[in-house]
Amino acid sequence: MIRVKICGITRREDLLAVAACGADAIGLVFYSKSPRFVSCDLAAHLLAVLPPFVTVVGLFVNASADDVREVMERVPLDVLQFHGDETPEYCVQFNKPYLKAIRVKPGVDLLQCAADFHQAQGLLLDAHVEGIPGGTGAVFDWTLIPGQISLPLILSGGLNVENVAAGIQQVQPYAVDVSSGVEADNGISTLKGVKDAAKIARFMQEVKNVRLS
Repeated sequence: MIRVKICGITRREDLLAVAACGADAIGLVFYSKSPRFVSCDLAAHLLAVLPPFVTVVGLFVNASADDVREVMERVPLDVLQFHGDETPEYCVQFNKPYLKAIRVKPGVDLLQCAADFHQAQGLLLDAHVEGIPGGTGAVFDWTLIPGQISLPLILSGGLNVENVAAGIQQVQPYAVDVSSGVEADNGISTLKGVKDAAKIARFMQEVKNVRLS
């Protein structure tokens, strides 16, 4: 069974829609430059209505250790996700389960990344877009992922209803992570941080329908 994390939650109604559709985890973005950023106060407001058995992941990008600890004190996070240039030593200092995001491009040694971050719960593989740490909606070349990586893989980067089944079949990850692919749109562009309940439901159904070899 492929697990699903839906990231960039900013509204209570979206959180409830995600939980109702059976997603395993939600992602809250504590990176102030992101259009999906949430403050500690907003995060606490959102989580007040969180049903049981949904994992809460807090996303950080090159944050100071003090900033991460402040969020941990004010928001009940289950897992930390580091999406910047954090070192293994930095990631383990919080004594909290963590995921390390890797922006994939030719030349990135994912086997070495898995060895370096062997204490992580998993590697989250995202597209490399210069100057943007994530949430771009871009898909990377899945053939760059080698077999036999020693950590569970979370496939991210431009996933949506149309391509998530193909991504699962090719990569066979432990989980998938989606943000922009389930956001509402105005006919021209997506409304960043605003989820579409119908897209969430269709995405979840596509994941459930996949038959792995």
